[in-house]
Amino acid sequence: MNLTSVRPHLTTLAVAAALAISLTACASSDNTTKEVTVVGTGEVRGAPDILSAGIGVEVVAPDVSGAVSQANEKARAMIDAMIAAGAAAEDIQTSDLSVQPQYDGSGGPFSGATVTGYRATNSVRIVVRDLGKASAVLDAGIAAGGDAARLNTVAFDIDDDSALLADARTRAFEDAQNRAEQYADLSGTSLSNVITITEAPGTTGDQTMRAPGGAMLDMAIAPGTQQVSFEVTVTWALE
Repeated sequence: MNLTSVRPHLTTLAVAAALAISLTACASSDNTTKEVTVVGTGEVRGAPDILSAGIGVEVVAPDVSGAVSQANEKARAMIDAMIAAGAAAEDIQTSDLSVQPQYDGSGGPFSGATVTGYRATNSVRIVVRDLGKASAVLDAGIAAGGDAARLNTVAFDIDDDSALLADARTRAFEDAQNRAEQYADLSGTSLSNVITITEAPGTTGDQTMRAPGGAMLDMAIAPGTQQVSFEVTVTWALE
């Protein structure tokens, strides 16, 4: 075999192969879709317009029927008082009813302890849609329940936050677009069409107050404002 005649042939093949690889890489680079994906957030604040509270009574009596009867009587008086103070009957809903035996000392039903009485609870969930009446409604309910009254939680909320969410959504998209435009400038490209938009559920900041059981008359409440936030992930094509 003549090595001199083979070498030029091999050289030609190597050059051809290198050229083919180069052209493939160029074609691949030209066909690559350039994208930028960013997350935008939007936040707005709004004034709560409703108050919700868990309120009820807790009584202890020597027998079951007595405990249940007293709890129902006090709960009815509490509900009537709150309606008279401005709450709507349809906005008051029973949330908890229970009767539990009480034992002497620290014993339980499996330790031979003696039952000393029964504890009955009757609680409702109330929504007050006129915040100007909220304090008077809670005061009236607690006064009617007396020492058996129990106030568990008080929370402010926005009844219809759709307009606030729409505003937060707009701000989130604008934030994403501003970020994407900055990345495009930094990379020497420009934004083209939107490829995908993915949104996260909007959230409303919770304003909850917890109050101890027992009578709490002349309560001062302040609704303040709540934050509504929205998050969106957007992918743009770059050109």
